[in-house]
Amino acid sequence: MIAFHPLKLSEKKAYEQILFSAPPRGCEYSFANLNIWGRQQVAFVHGCAAFFSHFYGRNVYPYPIGDGDRRAVIQSVLDDAAERGIPCRITNLLPADWEELNRWFPDQFALRTDRDGFDYVYAIDALADLSGRKYQKKRNHCNRFQALHPEARVLPMEGDLLPRALDMAEQWYAHRLRADPHQDFMLETIAVEKALRHFHALGMEGLVIEEDGKLLAMTMGSRLSRDTFDVHFEKAAQDAEEAYAAINQAFARYLREKYPELVYLNREDDMGLEGLRRAKLSYHPAYLVEKSWACHLEDLHGDCQP
Repeated sequence: MIAFHPLKLSEKKAYEQILFSAPPRGCEYSFANLNIWGRQQVAFVHGCAAFFSHFYGRNVYPYPIGDGDRRAVIQSVLDDAAERGIPCRITNLLPADWEELNRWFPDQFALRTDRDGFDYVYAIDALADLSGRKYQKKRNHCNRFQALHPEARVLPMEGDLLPRALDMAEQWYAHRLRADPHQDFMLETIAVEKALRHFHALGMEGLVIEEDGKLLAMTMGSRLSRDTFDVHFEKAAQDAEEAYAAINQAFARYLREKYPELVYLNREDDMGLEGLRRAKLSYHPAYLVEKSWACHLEDLHGDCQP
């Protein structure tokens, strides 16, 4: 079997050397997401990073990255799945990955598109400036927020704002659960807590909007590639809905000023939620990161689907 292990905080530099040298990937590959979401493991083999993840009772192998022998890594993944006695599901494939996989292992995998997992990637200038007619409604939301909250301050997330951001997030989840007790925020609440507990070690950055001692909004993210920043979480108080637009624009401006080399913001997927999909599309993404699953034909049955 492949000697997978949880990615250590001390391995950030080594892992990101591989990640940042690879073609742009989806949000699942950020160092932070590999640490805070679910049970995820990594192995550095054949000059690449290989992955093994467990979510909601499913074991999957995200597509390996790196400039080494990826074909050998995929063969090792096939062998690993066979030894474990589990289906070989390779996830997070980009179109180029599928071409590569099918070329190396022809007629051995079936492809299934994972539309709910597509990432929304935006030009940072577009979100920072909100220029043009297509962003008129977003500018109106920001202007309304400023009119309603003239004393609100945008602050970097640091010091005592970290536990306060966690308190705000917990209140947000509690409110949503009261409205719909059937919603499942378990993995997300764990992820937010881990992100704030290891904020600096994960390379996280964030902002809050505060007014009269109350947090109206919070957001945080981390670097995904040399020109892309990944926005992991964004929450606004229940009585300040316009704060979503305000914190979105403020974070884009903050990151653009701090990192002039940034071109894009990846705001991750919509999880198949209709309202969230409409909201993400309303900001006019520059492009979507199209992802698929590849299921080994010997394992193709009902539970080998996104």
